[in-house]
Amino acid sequence: MIKRIIPCLDIKAGRVVKGVQFADLNDAGDPVELAGYYNQHGADELVFLDITATNEGRKTMLDVAAKVAREVSIPLIVGGGIDSIEQMDKVLQTGADKFSFNTPAVENPGLIEEAARIFGSRCVIVAIDARWNEKKGDWEVYTHGGRQVAGGLTAVEWAARVENLGAGEILLTSMDADGGRDGFDIPLTRAVSEKVGIPVIASGGAGKMEDFYKVLTAGKAAAALAASVFHYRLLSITDLKKYLLEQGLEVHLSDDCQL
Repeated sequence: MIKRIIPCLDIKAGRVVKGVQFADLNDAGDPVELAGYYNQHGADELVFLDITATNEGRKTMLDVAAKVAREVSIPLIVGGGIDSIEQMDKVLQTGADKFSFNTPAVENPGLIEEAARIFGSRCVIVAIDARWNEKKGDWEVYTHGGRQVAGGLTAVEWAARVENLGAGEILLTSMDADGGRDGFDIPLTRAVSEKVGIPVIASGGAGKMEDFYKVLTAGKAAAALAASVFHYRLLSITDLKKYLLEQGLEVHLSDDCQL
């Protein structure tokens, strides 16, 4: 299986931001400019995530998403504030290839099934934000941009359910690891990846090349997503892919980046 490397544009007020554990957000640049950069520098896909849309009770910034879509030729995933079939359709009309949703999926699981029936599973990505609960000895699902616990729902059981409902992929974010650059949450990613048969995109904690290798092997993820290490040019996607290839993983290198 070819492993994918996916940069993420976390959007707030039309700008790309990045924080730690979903807080302390700092400006990281213009989304259209960054999208163009990643399109030219080896990204396999790109995630556009309007991180405050759901919590603010509004829809995704479709105008900004459309500008990003026009800038890239790689698959674009758009998420944030997508809570209806109508909104999903509008997102796809911007030029996005897939949509991602978390809180509306938890509140109305039937929406996953309906979306898969109408648009096809390949368009449907369910995002799962999870944090370890020491007392319960399990990972709990969070909604509303990491602000609310989803009623005791655990990440592994929820992942299995969304697959059964028709989701084509899972975007799994470790809230514990997010922004820390200390490595992906391998136990969480592996637990979910072993439970489901659909691809799992691991998110949260990327700091160095070895972190990507670990989550794509020991974590059994199909793809690895990162933000700050790419935004601030701490890692080059092309160099990362060459490293992964040298470690024996299958990755896609563009023609001008071959070894």
